[in-house]
Amino acid sequence: MSLHDSDRSQALGAALVAVHDELRTHLDLLLDAFDDPAIEGTGRPLPRSLRQHCLAFCAVVTRHHTSEDNTAFPALATAVPELAPVLAELAHDHTLVADLLGRIERLATAAHGADTAAREALRGEVEGLASVLESHLRWEERRIVEALGRLDGATLPAAEMFGWAPR
Repeated sequence: MSLHDSDRSQALGAALVAVHDELRTHLDLLLDAFDDPAIEGTGRPLPRSLRQHCLAFCAVVTRHHTSEDNTAFPALATAVPELAPVLAELAHDHTLVADLLGRIERLATAAHGADTAAREALRGEVEGLASVLESHLRWEERRIVEALGRLDGATLPAAEMFGWAPR
């Protein structure tokens, strides 16, 4: 492996952390939007922008996890076979997160009226997702960032491996 290939492989770990940091930022913004005084406790409908933010965030996380499952994890399993059990656990986590995302999508789609209970249910699911996702992201970073540096220079770009190009 050339020095350039090594630098590129090391950059994959940094790109994964950058993608995760962007997910964290967007999730924080989504949670903050629930505290907007324009909707908090007013009995007014959930703003369309908040519903769209929920749905867009769900789509981004789904794309990220699908790319990891289909691209990054198989490349890691080939390069670092001893990671196979970890990668299987991470893929299982992705199915659990997908279930949460599905509930959020259903609630966001349904929470168009002035139903405070529906709004609070959506908020509760997003808060639950935040907790689960943060734990998952930290564990994934601890377990695979270093291993990403062991991939050869022929690896696909970070955007294809992680479903999102960090800024």
